[in-house]
Amino acid sequence: MDHSFREALWNQFGAGIDMLAHVISNCPDDYFSAGTRFYYLAFHSTLFLDYYLTFPPADFVPMLAFTQKDQDDRPAESVGDFVPDQIYPKAALLDYLAQSRLKCAQIIAGLRDDPRDGRFVEGDAPDDMNYSRVEILLYNLRHTQHHTGQLYLLVRQDFDRHMEWSFRVGDMAQ
Repeated sequence: MDHSFREALWNQFGAGIDMLAHVISNCPDDYFSAGTRFYYLAFHSTLFLDYYLTFPPADFVPMLAFTQKDQDDRPAESVGDFVPDQIYPKAALLDYLAQSRLKCAQIIAGLRDDPRDGRFVEGDAPDDMNYSRVEILLYNLRHTQHHTGQLYLLVRQDFDRHMEWSFRVGDMAQ
């Protein structure tokens, strides 16, 4: 795998993770801990960032516990069916993001043009993911940035606060 591709992928993916950490860090504590839509989006984004970095996904062990719940049993503000077992402190999500950031950097640095690198394969059902490492990384980047944009919008709408943009990994202060 070309070094310039790995470098570009990390510059952009890392920037996306930095932006997620930035918006979580700058969210008012009482708003974050109140179980708002913001909290559930932040948890969902953090959890799935790690999940999509796990090869094979069957080996996924989250740093923060959650329970899979039916729609009738989950809070209205939750995102998807994976509901956190508690409202975790902001620091816990930021620690989880830091670990996933390191994991992501290591995976990208280790990318090779080798089919033995394995694929991200959830199972055999028609809707299960079956992606190459590069494709799941790009999917994960898009998923992370999508929800980060939603979080930025909530902060803008609810607090009239502008969140900074990151051009490349490491260029924004948390």
